Amino acid sequence: MQTIPLSAVPSQSLSVLLGGQKVEMTLRQRSTGLYADISLNGKQILAGILCQDRTRIVRRAYLGMKGDLVFVDQQGKTDSDPTYDGLGSRYVLYWIEPGETIP
Repeated sequence: MQTIPLSAVPSQSLSVLLGGQKVEMTLRQRSTGLYADISLNGKQILAGILCQDRTRIVRRAYLGMKGDLVFVDQQGKTDSDPTYDGLGSRYVLYWIEPGETIP
């Protein structure tokens, strides 16, 4: 499991190497929640995915990503989905390797 550093801003883009894969992610806060666009090795694989607490983001092996991404509310409230103002502190983004469980 690897923590992905985020900033508490309403819109951000980042690029990280996860298990030998180049993953690019854009996060945007909208009135209905926090949404993610994800590219893998230069190809967009997901767009406009709603980010929810302890819910895998990619979920589909056929997209080619090894492992998955998941937000975890550090306050333990499973009914609280991530918002930009808690990114990097209350809401932590993890990359979980294949076979790992959500913390």
